[in-house]
Amino acid sequence: QVQLVESGGGLVQAGGSLRLSCAASGRTLSRDAMGWFRQAPGKEREFVAAISWSSGRIRYADSVKGRFTISRDNAKNTVYLQMNSLKPEDTAVYYCAVHLYTWSITMDPNVYDAWGQGTLVTVSS
Repeated sequence: QVQLVESGGGLVQAGGSLRLSCAASGRTLSRDAMGWFRQAPGKEREFVAAISWSSGRIRYADSVKGRFTISRDNAKNTVYLQMNSLKPEDTAVYYCAVHLYTWSITMDPNVYDAWGQGTLVTVSS
């Protein structure tokens, strides 16, 4: 059973940067897509970014396009989210998720098979 652990969240001023990491254990993510989602207080969980196993397919939410970069290191079984030019509206708990045995990527959280516990990102104005 795959387990995901996020890290790298924290408090940052608007315009700053953070890099989130998501380390997987219990399984080698060899044919799996990975995604990042976030949930702000009082709001539903929303898609942020997704990446295919080969990194050949990447997708971003419009709200983060040009500011966030998703990447993965399959040798380290880890996926990253580099967040630049952060805004107060980026404040949320960020979750990584894995969609097992797929070459495609999706924005739909319901198809992901496992989730991390989340890491809090707070952007002050």
